[in-house]
Amino acid sequence: MAENVRKLSDSKKNIICSAVFLFCSFFILSACGEEKEKVYRKSVILMDTRVEISVVSNSSEKAEKAIDKAFVEIEKLETLLNFFSEKSELSEINKNAGIKPVKVSPETFDIFEKALYVSEKTYGAFDITTGSQIVLWDFTKKIKPDDLEIKKRLRLVNYKNIILNKKEQTVYLKKKNMSADLGGIAKGYAADKATEILKANGIRAGLVAIAGDIKAFGMKPDGKPWKIGIRNPRQKGEKDEIIATIELVDSAVSTSGDYERYFISNGKRYHHILDPKTGYPSAFSQTAVVIAKNGYIADSFSTGVFIIGYKKGLSLLDNMKIEGMIIDSSGKIHMTESLKDKIEVHGN
Repeated sequence: MAENVRKLSDSKKNIICSAVFLFCSFFILSACGEEKEKVYRKSVILMDTRVEISVVSNSSEKAEKAIDKAFVEIEKLETLLNFFSEKSELSEINKNAGIKPVKVSPETFDIFEKALYVSEKTYGAFDITTGSQIVLWDFTKKIKPDDLEIKKRLRLVNYKNIILNKKEQTVYLKKKNMSADLGGIAKGYAADKATEILKANGIRAGLVAIAGDIKAFGMKPDGKPWKIGIRNPRQKGEKDEIIATIELVDSAVSTSGDYERYFISNGKRYHHILDPKTGYPSAFSQTAVVIAKNGYIADSFSTGVFIIGYKKGLSLLDNMKIEGMIIDSSGKIHMTESLKDKIEVHGN
């Protein structure tokens, strides 16, 4: 552990992270320093994953208070947006698909608006209405759905059948049995909101990491940016391998990979990133990494460009002035021109 990182007190719910890396797609590489300010770090389990928040402060009390408020915000969003909870607003929207609009909180309405914006920009590759397809797959039990059932449910997948009423603050899925799943945008969105809470509570610099979705602002105590390592999607052995590193300055990074949840059957890899147009896992990429100002953009666009592949994906990112890297199905690395001078690749 870096010398300038001080642990905060924990509770039964909170889990202190003593490692310098995240267990999922990215690794936080801390640097040593003797400054008066320190990095205070704390982690909990939220949104079905480990959430780690690091802040720069000269007061442990101020740091812990701000971090705890940020966790409360993330927990609130989890309550609203949980696909698997019967009590969430998202589940209420899905239950009333084809029946009636559902009045929702400002946060739920906001994330639906953002999701539709991304769907338009990614030519429909990012589409939150894949919920009816997602429930067919079980990557833990290695269950591949029946081809006919996948085809049958394709009619339920189309983001254009989401009707938003801003005045009434309602969300309506036009077709009965439609199902929205915000898993491809919610973590990045939550990282954005948590960052806002930290700043509002006097934190000048910090980092919010929700699994592979990371939002950073300000500089570390040594005056350097937060350094992030990108995992090799085809690493050998159990030890985590970093294929590239980047520095984050007031920006977010997100990864989508075919190694996160998958199984192999008859020599073919089946993973959780489904192409909305086919209902099957996209076969164009191993990993897509997107760096953007906002976490929700990085999160959702990494899914979108993963699905459409590096040729269309890089063209899209360049047009949007967003930085990104895509490792194609053969393992070759491709990246936007704007990223080439900002990333250090360790292998290909």
